[in-house]
Amino acid sequence: MKEKQNSICLRPHHGMCLAYFEGKGYTQGFTAHMGKILELLKKDVYVKLTVGGDTICSACPNLKEQTCITENLVEEYDRKVLLLCGLQENEIIPFTELTEKVEKFILHPEKRKEICGNCQWNEICSSRKSRWTKE
Repeated sequence: MKEKQNSICLRPHHGMCLAYFEGKGYTQGFTAHMGKILELLKKDVYVKLTVGGDTICSACPNLKEQTCITENLVEEYDRKVLLLCGLQENEIIPFTELTEKVEKFILHPEKRKEICGNCQWNEICSSRKSRWTKE
């Protein structure tokens, strides 16, 4: 496991997005970037939970002058994930701990739609099984 000081900034709601990511996204560049970040995170690095732009957002076309054009919406997603998972903003944890909590407290009990059912990518998440599910 990587050291805490080398943590990767990650929005809490991206713990849900990455559970269903299938290579589709806003642009090819964004999709490629998100795939690379997912592979990095699978190596069980530490993440710093941030309610604001993160490592994934850095390649998003919705990021205008360092601010997301849907900031209020995604901030609400982040805060709900933190609350349901018993986590805090700026907390540094292993990525696997985030995925386990997201699966246990949100995805498995089918609370995802309550958080982000209005997201434009909802159809993808609704049609796939979470990659965090342990079988």
